[in-house]
Amino acid sequence: MKSYLSLIILVFTTSLLTAQEKKWTLQECIDHALKNNISIKQSELDLETSEIDKSDAIGSFIPSLNGSASYSTNTGANINPVTNEFENETFSSFTTGVSSSLTLFDGLRNIRQLQRAKLARLASQYRLDKMKDDITLAVANSYLQVLLNKENLKVINSQNLVTLEQLQRTQDLVDAGVLPKGDLLEIAAQDADEKQNIAVAENNVKISLISLAQLLLIKDYEAFDVVDETYEIVPSEIINKPVQEIIASAEENRNEVKIAEQNVALAEKDLQLTRSNYYPTLSAFFGYNTRYSDNDFFERSFTEQLWQNDGIGYGLRLDVPIFNGFAVRNNVKRSKINLELNKFQLEQAKLDLESNVYQAYVDVKGALKAYEASQKVVESQELAYEYAKERYDVGLTNAFDFSQSKLRFDNAKINMNIAKYDYIFKLKVLELYFGIEPEDLKL
Repeated sequence: MKSYLSLIILVFTTSLLTAQEKKWTLQECIDHALKNNISIKQSELDLETSEIDKSDAIGSFIPSLNGSASYSTNTGANINPVTNEFENETFSSFTTGVSSSLTLFDGLRNIRQLQRAKLARLASQYRLDKMKDDITLAVANSYLQVLLNKENLKVINSQNLVTLEQLQRTQDLVDAGVLPKGDLLEIAAQDADEKQNIAVAENNVKISLISLAQLLLIKDYEAFDVVDETYEIVPSEIINKPVQEIIASAEENRNEVKIAEQNVALAEKDLQLTRSNYYPTLSAFFGYNTRYSDNDFFERSFTEQLWQNDGIGYGLRLDVPIFNGFAVRNNVKRSKINLELNKFQLEQAKLDLESNVYQAYVDVKGALKAYEASQKVVESQELAYEYAKERYDVGLTNAFDFSQSKLRFDNAKINMNIAKYDYIFKLKVLELYFGIEPEDLKL
């Protein structure tokens, strides 16, 4: 029994440690967000609703079928449903029947309603796809922010180790009388500043992880962490493409334009639907009914009465709209206005998309130049730092000048990290505009 209990405790502890040690990859974060995001779930429900609307539209082509039955006891003067005469006595009666109707012509409303339902379903799919693209981009941005903060923390920590070594070396030289005590105080002050920066960097990592966890709807902030990956610049041909080619691809592939186009198509269909109210409606109907009364003159049984008292009715019904208080005409006017509004919105969507692509294209170009420039700054600052270190080690420069050189080198590396991840994210945005699927983005 003890060994069995120990095994359970071991398995539970191992599972708990595994859960705590789990680190999320970018793809896992995206998959989790696409599965659990509330906005995506709402868009999926909208898509389900559009499927139901489509089913309703299909149902309008099918004849209706309804059944009815009633049983009643009558006292006083009442019409006997069998003899169809007034009888001043108590009797019970039973009636039942079925009826069916089918719309033969209604100004093509049923056909256009089905067409509209298909368009609405497609628009819902485009909105869902756009929502997934937006969530994917938001998760990628938040994930890259975590990696950037981690990279900056590594830089500060590694440089602080150098400072600590320099602090010990300076202490030894001060004790030997080679360097003045002021140099030791300068290095110690630098160490204190770096430890403060480490605390700030650690807090930035924690805050960015919490932000990502909240985006993923993960409540266990303390255990949440991401894989310590280092993304490098991946060559992409898209940056060398003409911007007009990217814009053309965006207009063809982006859901913003597709949604606006579907809204125009829906508005056109709504106009056709409202105009169909000008036309008459022709429908066919069929009915079967039978009845029973316990006060039957011929004293027939229940089944005999149902069999002999039945009847059938069928025919056509024509409804012609003559005057409806200008309701149809005004609805047509509203539909025309709505169509024009959606056409303007489509035009605006294309203009906005063109502007956004231009901005993304310029941003990528600028981010790449900034990254390349930051690399050169790091190279030059590293050489300057090594030179200052060599001079400080032989006593040719003071601690203040050395610490300033080291600070410039540290800041250059942090700025290079910022420029790198900024370029990576902006490149992904441009690739999405070009039509590359989120799962196909290279990181």
